[in-house]
Amino acid sequence: MNGIRMVETQTAQAPFYLPQADECEIFAAAHGNRLPLLLKGPTGCGKTRFVSHMAARLGRPLYTVACHDDLSAADLIGRYLLKGGETVWVDGPLTRAVREGAICYLDEVVEARKDVTVVLHPLTDDRRILPLDRTGEELAAAPGFMLVASYNPGYQNILKTLKPSTRQRFLAVEFGFPKPEHEVPVVARESGLAETRVQPLVRLANKLRGLKGQDLEEGVSTRLVVYAATLINGGMPVERAVLAAMIEPLTDDEEVRRGLLDLVVAIMG
Repeated sequence: MNGIRMVETQTAQAPFYLPQADECEIFAAAHGNRLPLLLKGPTGCGKTRFVSHMAARLGRPLYTVACHDDLSAADLIGRYLLKGGETVWVDGPLTRAVREGAICYLDEVVEARKDVTVVLHPLTDDRRILPLDRTGEELAAAPGFMLVASYNPGYQNILKTLKPSTRQRFLAVEFGFPKPEHEVPVVARESGLAETRVQPLVRLANKLRGLKGQDLEEGVSTRLVVYAATLINGGMPVERAVLAAMIEPLTDDEEVRRGLLDLVVAIMG
């Protein structure tokens, strides 16, 4: 079950997250009304941190599944495995979440195989059940269970997209990169770098994001800005940190890379 991890309930302190709008209220309302939630937005804009933050605030266990091309319905539901000479049923993360009343987060759900969305349908309507054909069980979701999924609309193509019939089973929240006045304190807190030194990194990030769809397929993520700031805070020269964290991850094209470096010089000096 590669790509699946369990995050224990964090009741003492939720992971730091700075709200951009009313997304925390929408998440809490979805959880309170037993509704599934879909998070839409670019890679690295804080969707996963947001889910961890809300799970801790609500006091719910969290199962996070990083979806990929080979992720099947059986990976989520469970399968029979040979243990000690006996064949035993082992629940997958979705089944465990349904039994325990946990939050199950499917990160980049469009990357999973098509049979995964079929499994989700009975959990995203008023039935809130998970049929286990292999065991003959029909599990009713325990109180507190919530299904959350995310995807990056910018990466969708004809082969990897959510059908309207699936999207319309979820509430949805649109995520974007934070405004500079929000991103600067977030990067400073996560990296330890002073806000005055973070500000030019955020300005550069926003200039690079403006190139999405032109020279770049995707803009630089807040995560990468944090990486750059962390390297600088650790003593690395600014130019080298920016190259390693904010330029090289964006492109393999040498001509585009040279253009980005010129932009770095113009903004950073």
